[in-house]
Amino acid sequence: MLAGSLPADAERLGPERAPPGPSAPGDALTDRYVFDAATPRRREAALDDLRAGFTAWRLAWALARLDLRNRYRGSIIGPFWMTLSTVLMLGGLGALYSRLLGLTLADYLPHLAVSLVVWSAISGVVTDACTAMINAEGVIRQIRVPYTVHALRSVFRNVLTAAHSLPMILVVFVIFGYMPGPVALLAIPGLLLLLVNAFFASLLLGMVCARFRDIGPIVQNIIQLAFFMTPVLWKPELLKELAVWLPLNPFFAILETIRGPLLEGGGPPLAWVAAVLYTAVLGTVAIAFFMRFRGRLAFWV
Repeated sequence: MLAGSLPADAERLGPERAPPGPSAPGDALTDRYVFDAATPRRREAALDDLRAGFTAWRLAWALARLDLRNRYRGSIIGPFWMTLSTVLMLGGLGALYSRLLGLTLADYLPHLAVSLVVWSAISGVVTDACTAMINAEGVIRQIRVPYTVHALRSVFRNVLTAAHSLPMILVVFVIFGYMPGPVALLAIPGLLLLLVNAFFASLLLGMVCARFRDIGPIVQNIIQLAFFMTPVLWKPELLKELAVWLPLNPFFAILETIRGPLLEGGGPPLAWVAAVLYTAVLGTVAIAFFMRFRGRLAFWV
């Protein structure tokens, strides 16, 4: 009998009395009942997938590390090319925009360093989320692995990439003698919010972009526009009275939960409220979409 198949009399015995047959690792749903088109039990299937996927987080971590090795195979400095690119942007944009905005380097470069590193992580997560399921086409079609693993794989891949640039923030702080103080610990919940949003985005955009391949380029254009509409190169106070509307920008809200504790004494409370609200909305939509269309993903990739 092939792995993952059920005994021939399983359907006749019914979901509750079907004899246990061998199943592939991570396919907890097959062990529980036989799929019936009349009662698809999408909710149970999605929850089992999430549970099995988070249980197999080590597999996602190993696949993410393998992805980075393959991406930079033959490269001398590997992922540190991203760090070098950020350093060059920081030096060039810092020298230019500090003059345009009438700010000293000591005031502007810490803001720009944190903003560029965090924005690179956000944009990398969103862009990579669009191909999270498409890039796993071979695995999805041939091996029974929880789809949650592919979303976690995308998150871990971007975490490893962003980790190479995070020390640059500390270097800039040391050079200019800036110390954020104990309030900087609030950046940890901000990072957790970013990770949660990264997972939900990988789950939702990964499926949507697998079904509609035009969504990926649209998302990339939105990210490019958001870079200039979000206070990354410029400071929020430059908008003066219009700065109160910035929390309507979800990218600003997530960015500020990390940048605020490091630079602004914790950041505006409204930005934290907006970030939590956007996370809840994204999570609800992602889980609902996953429950409804999980069974079709193998036909979309």
